[in-house]
Parts: sequence; C-alpha cells; structure tokens
Amino acid sequence: MTVEKRGVGALGEDDEVDALELVRRVAASDVGEGTLVALELTVDELASAYPRSAPGELLARTRRHLGYVAQLMDARMMLAERRRLVVVGAWLSLLAATCDIDLGRRAAAVARLRTAAQLAEHARHSEIVAWTLETSAWQALTDADYREAVRLSRGAQEIAPQDGSAFIQATAQEGRAWARLGAGRETRDALGRVERLVSPLAMPERPEHHFRYDPAKSDAYTATTLSWLGDPAAEPYARGVLARLETPVSGPARPRRAASARLDLALALIAADQPEEAAHRALEAVTSGRLVPSNYWRAAEVVGAVGGLGVPEADELGEAYRVVCGD
Repeated sequence: MTVEKRGVGALGEDDEVDALELVRRVAASDVGEGTLVALELTVDELASAYPRSAPGELLARTRRHLGYVAQLMDARMMLAERRRLVVVGAWLSLLAATCDIDLGRRAAAVARLRTAAQLAEHARHSEIVAWTLETSAWQALTDADYREAVRLSRGAQEIAPQDGSAFIQATAQEGRAWARLGAGRETRDALGRVERLVSPLAMPERPEHHFRYDPAKSDAYTATTLSWLGDPAAEPYARGVLARLETPVSGPARPRRAASARLDLALALIAADQPEEAAHRALEAVTSGRLVPSNYWRAAEVVGAVGGLGVPEADELGEAYRVVCGD
C-alpha cells in the first residue's frame, strides 16, 4: 500500500480544520455550541501566533479556517449562532488582512479589510469595525499617507468601545502618524492619552494576542513614535524596550517586535549622533530573518541615514539590506 507523504505544515493545517469538522459531526448539528466554541478558540490561537509566526504561514492557516467558515454559512442555525459565526469570520478576515499588509499584498489587504468591516457591521460588532479602521491606518502609514492615517485612526476611536483594545491601539496609531508629519504637539498629546488609557490596565491573560492590548506594547509604540519625531528621549525608551524583549520576564519571546525595536533604536541613535552603533543595531535587525515587507521602508530609512554619514559599517549594512529586502 502506498502512503502519500505531505509536509508537516500542510498536514497541520488540514488537521486543524478536520478537528473542527469532527466536533460538528459529533454534536449531530449543522452548527452547534461545540463548533462555535472551537472556532472562537481557533481565532484566539491564530491571533496569539501572530507575533512569532511568518506572515505567509499564518495567512495560509487563516485562509483554511476562513474557507471552513464560508462552508458553514450555508448550514442551518439559530440567529444567535449565525451572529457568532459571522463574528468569527470577521476576526479571521481581519487577521488575514493584517498578514497581507505584512507581506505587501495591498490589494488583497484592502479587500479583506472591506470584508471584515462588512461582516462586523452585519454582526453589530463595533470593536472589529474599529480594528478594520485602525489596520487601514497602519496600511496608510506604510504607504506614507500620513494625513489619511490620522483620519482613519481618529475614525476608529470614534467607533471603538472606549474600554476596548482597538480604542487604545487607534490612539497610539494616531500618535505615530502625527510623528511622521513632524507635529510634536499632536504627537505628545496622543502619547499622553495612550499613557492614561494604559496605566490602569492589568497584563492580559494572553499578552501576545494581536487584538488584545498588552500594556508593555505602549513603551514599544512610544519608542517608535519618539524616534520618528527625532526626540532624544527615544533612545532610553528604545533601549529599555529591546532589553525587555530580549529577556522577557513573562510570556513568549516576540522576535518580530524585537527586530522592529532594533530599527527604532538605530533611528534614535542617529539622532543622538551615534552612527556606528546605529549601523550595528540596524544590521542586527536586517539580518535577523524577522523583518517583514511592511517594515522594509523603516529599514530603508535607517540604511539611507547611515549611508549619508560615511561610517565604515554603511557598506555592509547597505549590502545586507539589498540581499534581504531586494532593493
């Protein structure tokens, strides 16, 4: 007998969906409580995998589950069950769009964000609607459309429940957009609002969950924002963030966030007239294997700045950037 061999990744993705289908059949229901709970847990698992997963791999897993949800939409179910299924579809579409942005797949991201928003509006889930706007703001920021990023961030804040993660994240995103515009007063106002929102928060049960605001993320966003603004305070913030990411007290490592923190520190070091260490930190980030296409522009900014300062490491950094980022 011939046994077909498949890659471990492909087998794992099939098994995830097969397990969900088994739950549904055991319950002898088209879509029952067990299936919905399993799908909701799957959303949390995938969102928690985001900080440590390659975006292409996570996108493939998410698309598999989206396909399964689409199949279930034709099944018979109660209205309350259908709403829960629609919410699952909205979260999965939002996560897939986030992966698309990381991969530089702009058209796909726009389409998935539109789907996520439509599903969320159908389910009357304002938190997800706000997340779609916040994620669109991040895409606008990567496209250097900073005014649009401010507008979308503010729109998300108007819709989001003020005790939810989307409201905090959209406020932080607004601050980053203002920093790119060089608007110091507006930037610091946004940072102050984030600090007030985050200060009473406890650490969430799963801080790595992409759609649950981790208070520790606030310092990372502050470091990014201040480095973009050229504020000297960015350097100690960025050093502290990188140190905590490299030796986390609790929770899993976040290698992608650490790579971004190195870019923040490099930019801050350039402003602090420390180009040699800036080049070293940027080289660590570029060669880490953890940068995604949505962050290439941030690396390019540092590479360009270091190249203009004539430091010996500039050539090595520039060559590494061309190899990794294909530019």
